[in-house]
Amino acid sequence: MRKTSTVHKRLSPAAAGLLKSKLRGVAMDSADNVRSLAKVGIHVSDFAAQSYAQAYGMDAAVSIPGLTVNAAQGNSPYMQFLQSWLPGQVQVITAARKADELMGVVTAGAWEDEEIIQEILELVGVAQPYTDHGNIPLSSWNLTYEKRGVVRFEEGFQVGELEGLRSGRIGVNSADAKRQAASLALEISRNRVAFFGYNGATSYPIYGYMNDPNLPAYVTVPAGAAGATWDKKTFSEQVRDILTGLSALRVQSKEVIDPTATPIIMAVASEKVDFLSTPNDLGETAYDWLKQNYPNVTVKSAIELNNANGGADVFYLYAETVGDSGTDGGGVIDQIVPSRFRALGVDTSCKMVTEDFTNATAGVLVKRPFAIYRASGI
Repeated sequence: MRKTSTVHKRLSPAAAGLLKSKLRGVAMDSADNVRSLAKVGIHVSDFAAQSYAQAYGMDAAVSIPGLTVNAAQGNSPYMQFLQSWLPGQVQVITAARKADELMGVVTAGAWEDEEIIQEILELVGVAQPYTDHGNIPLSSWNLTYEKRGVVRFEEGFQVGELEGLRSGRIGVNSADAKRQAASLALEISRNRVAFFGYNGATSYPIYGYMNDPNLPAYVTVPAGAAGATWDKKTFSEQVRDILTGLSALRVQSKEVIDPTATPIIMAVASEKVDFLSTPNDLGETAYDWLKQNYPNVTVKSAIELNNANGGADVFYLYAETVGDSGTDGGGVIDQIVPSRFRALGVDTSCKMVTEDFTNATAGVLVKRPFAIYRASGI
């Protein structure tokens, strides 16, 4: 018997970005907090919660293994008295993760699921002129299924007694750093799957924002007077490229999408997004023109759109949602995440504490291709 999974939470791209800024640290000593987190795909099993409580307080400091301290430089014994340490620590950055901003997050299903299924319902019927003695024309429907697999990632860490004491002596909150590293690794993996899918041992394919088979083909932008790319195009040539895409959304959706009113995301290759601010002789820019004439269009950027189509930079235009087009919420490009973060548990020994974390994602499902326009060669 078919079982419909509960959609625990649907986050728009804007709401997903806001949530990301709030998920910096959460007190885990309350059962209410644990249950609330489950709605956005962060899970802690009962066993894991008990393990944490037994191992240490949830807000206690834990250390990182493999800590080495370099010897002081210089031959003078007075060198240690002639040093000044700058405040804080500089962290090595990673590339911005834009999947949640561009696609939002649909928390549905469970971590242990093997596949995600979306029903596609087509209503069929053609009205005929009425006659008293003619056959009654009958309407019908067709039901098809879109299936996506689920991939689970894992990242953990170990804590040793000696390393914990030594890291505390040099002022490093090693537990916080190690957990952040594990969480970051899981988020990087989820973000990459959201853009490019996953080719692995799953029952059904997992696609991404760049390669879902339901996506429409790219349209190559025409060349301008000095070239085809936006760094060489004028204000009016850039506007023409954008206007062509907005018009295409109206036409191919049969007026279901109104480019002047429907909330639309314009995702641009990060190498080219700033050239929308190239002014003409009057100081006007394509970005200003867009804000004035289409205030419902939100411009975003992502490095994944750089060189995305055979080495050419691309941009996407798509409606965030399409109303009155189903009972699924109207999503156009849905990132489906059964579990954003799940604490598996804690293993304690005489000298070592081990923690393990996991997540689960089904990548992206493009539900309404008519609401998407893709352009290449910018």
